[in-house]
Amino acid sequence: MAKVQDIAAAAQEAAKKLGIDKFDIYGSSIDETSVQVDQGEPQQMKASQRSGVTVRVWNEEHSVGITSTTDVDSIGLELALKTAKEASYFGVKDNAPDFSPEATAKTADVNSEHLPQAPVSQLLETLIHAEKELLSAHPAIVGVPYNGLAQRDIDRFYLNSQGALRHEAHSYASMYLYTKTEEEGRKPRSAGAFRVSPGIEKLDVEGCLKEAAEKTISHLNYDKVKTGKYRIVFSPEAFLSLIGAFSNLFNAQSILDNQSLSTVESLGTTIASPLLCLDDNALHPENIGAEAFDGEGTPTRAIPLIKNGVLSNFLHSAGTAKRMNAQPTGHANMGAKVTVSPHFFHVYAGEPAAQEYSLENADNLILIDDLSALHAGVQALQGSFSLPFDGWLIQNGKRTSIESATVAGDIREVLKSIIYVEKETEFTGSGVAPRVWVDELSVTGE
Repeated sequence: MAKVQDIAAAAQEAAKKLGIDKFDIYGSSIDETSVQVDQGEPQQMKASQRSGVTVRVWNEEHSVGITSTTDVDSIGLELALKTAKEASYFGVKDNAPDFSPEATAKTADVNSEHLPQAPVSQLLETLIHAEKELLSAHPAIVGVPYNGLAQRDIDRFYLNSQGALRHEAHSYASMYLYTKTEEEGRKPRSAGAFRVSPGIEKLDVEGCLKEAAEKTISHLNYDKVKTGKYRIVFSPEAFLSLIGAFSNLFNAQSILDNQSLSTVESLGTTIASPLLCLDDNALHPENIGAEAFDGEGTPTRAIPLIKNGVLSNFLHSAGTAKRMNAQPTGHANMGAKVTVSPHFFHVYAGEPAAQEYSLENADNLILIDDLSALHAGVQALQGSFSLPFDGWLIQNGKRTSIESATVAGDIREVLKSIIYVEKETEFTGSGVAPRVWVDELSVTGE
């Protein structure tokens, strides 16, 4: 992608020529390589370069037009500005978007590493070796049907006609391995693991392998589970996927659109056990792809969403913040409509628990490792969920894999029934969290 300064200069020049006083541009370019393998052979190799910019123009009546283009040379920018200006005369008058009041505020220093991309041959070699190791970990493991190794360079920028100019670049690599087993007279079992790092050189391939193998082997000895109510422990990943599925609780845009479990009045109310704290923190040191600003140029920061059980903040764009008399929080995505979404959740313990618990001596408890079918089993506006899961029944500290079962409940009840938030946190793709203990939920066995 052309240098940001060059794009800014070309945009200013084109705007002047077209008589445009007020505009902004958000753009990004992604350079990605990924591979997949099957039984020691390359199955898929992909390389792609994608870049695009979104241009907004305000006219003398303060309504706004928006357009997107993949062409960032001076001709492409001029055409985009012209199109957006024409569109502005059809733009909405009510709650029209405006520049973020923080578009020129100082951003945090993000320690984003930019490591050089490895050759495709190295990606293939690494993944073929990982698949081979996994297949030899246990005779029952017959395949690793879902696997992938990818590396990505991301460049992003924001600029506006009032002098805002932001740019950042980072790289990351990711790997996932998902196994399948076959044993005579037994159902196939599967399990997986995921790792991410700033680059291939720093990727914890061994850790990914080990976790996928251990989980798979632990699911071989399975049994049915009786339908009933059980005390539940959510793994960090399972708890974060549940929070993610109901993130409309914190989303100011969803609240204004009446598509949320919260209302404007929910701020300051108790929505969870006082043992729970939840932040959305794009700048968390463990967030590999940390971003210092959002699509409107607003600096990102740690936003406490639940503090000792109390709903403390919503996630805002400049537009939602203005309408709700708040500050933008750095969660806007620029598009035909500005949307709001979370960056990176951080769950940690709030008030001390009355009692501490341990899986070592737990009895008649279910540890949920992974929730599936979130797109189908979650009623985001009702708060209810019914989800198949992978996990273990723990009896007197001993784990037995559960053949197949679903867990059902209401997110509001779950948050209020938390009896223990462990201290030890773990990194997952969408955030950092410890295991979370919930008093009881309904589990349906086969």
